[in-house]
Amino acid sequence: MKQDTLTIQTSGRGLIDITGQVAERLSQSQLVNGLCHLFIQHTSASLLVNENADPDVLRDLETFFSGLVEDGDARFRHRAEGADDMAAHVRTALTQTSLSVPVSSGRLALGTWQAIYLWEHRYRPHRRNIRLTFLD
Repeated sequence: MKQDTLTIQTSGRGLIDITGQVAERLSQSQLVNGLCHLFIQHTSASLLVNENADPDVLRDLETFFSGLVEDGDARFRHRAEGADDMAAHVRTALTQTSLSVPVSSGRLALGTWQAIYLWEHRYRPHRRNIRLTFLD
């Protein structure tokens, strides 16, 4: 087992394709067959695997979640860092903070149109740490 931390600078709310950075760290780990586990060490950002071919998919996800979890919702009491604060926590609760991706022949065994995304739920830019664990 090997571990590493990937730090991503976000530019605010949105989805960031991190597949390349994860693949690079996988290559450095020298794992041939096994599992790559990712865990984001934050409560206002999440991880997901989704389509990487049509950017409308990412826009539609953001549109859907913006309607589902509205910033500044009057039901939310927690607003310590702004109107998007509690909404970001709810978005994280509805998505994922960890992923596991199979590794085959030294490569992430993702489907043809799949990518790994960090989803920043806050409006402000943040530095996000993702703990990578490579298991053989």
